[in-house]
Amino acid sequence: MANVVIIGSGPAGVSAALYTARAGIDTTVLSKGPGALARAEGIENYYGLAGPIPGAELERRGIEGAKAVGVKFVEAEAVGLTFTDRLTVETLTGAWPADAVILATGAARSAPPVPGLAALEGHGVSYCATCDAFFYRGKEVAVLGSGAYALHEAQALLPLAAKVTLLTGGAEVTADFPPEVAVRTEKVEAILGEEAGRVTGVRLAGGEELPAAGVFIALGVAGSTALARKMGAEVDGARIVVDERMMTTIPGLFAAGDCTGGMLQVAKAVYEGARAGFEAAKALRKGGFYGA
Repeated sequence: MANVVIIGSGPAGVSAALYTARAGIDTTVLSKGPGALARAEGIENYYGLAGPIPGAELERRGIEGAKAVGVKFVEAEAVGLTFTDRLTVETLTGAWPADAVILATGAARSAPPVPGLAALEGHGVSYCATCDAFFYRGKEVAVLGSGAYALHEAQALLPLAAKVTLLTGGAEVTADFPPEVAVRTEKVEAILGEEAGRVTGVRLAGGEELPAAGVFIALGVAGSTALARKMGAEVDGARIVVDERMMTTIPGLFAAGDCTGGMLQVAKAVYEGARAGFEAAKALRKGGFYGA
């Protein structure tokens, strides 16, 4: 039986799951826990609601409805997305191969305002250690982050890099990093680069400069846009680019909800999730995306 893995249990992810499960596709939703909807005090501009309802209650009802049609929910944090013969979602507790993947973890609400970061993307600033670690063998690198996502990136770099330094930017370390990873907790003032446009290091608060040939961005959790970047799917700023079917530029990889831009509304997320689920199921019933 064909299967789909959906990352995110908000309105877009659950809506997609309803459509794939009802189409007979084995459906698993991976989620780290409640999302933005659960933090909303009240929702009252949504079809079918006579009065305000707490966001957490609306989210609970959606998940219960999806479970009733056979959707499996697994608490796991997605930290990577790869492709060999199949798409595979990587988590800290295992890998989840899939015939189709739907990204629905919402939008990144903020980006680190670190001078040099945007200008040096693709020239030493990377969002995927699994993809780019090989290019930094024998070199010193840094990972910007403090949690499980940053741990995953550091683990991919350790076998190849000469030195891996974790830059927490003042945040508390929330994962168990191996002793080989040097930890610096100062705020990052800038990512430094030479005139030719390659990363040369980072400057910390207080003025100290650390040498680094590459800086890997792994802040917070790996949201939809970060995962799309890892696969090489087209993104436009914080927005994942999708076609009319909600499919990214990678066959079999869909995105829905806030991560595609536009209105940050439940109604939009539900529609896009439904469309992504419908289109994924339709393609899988016809044989998939890679001749499966």
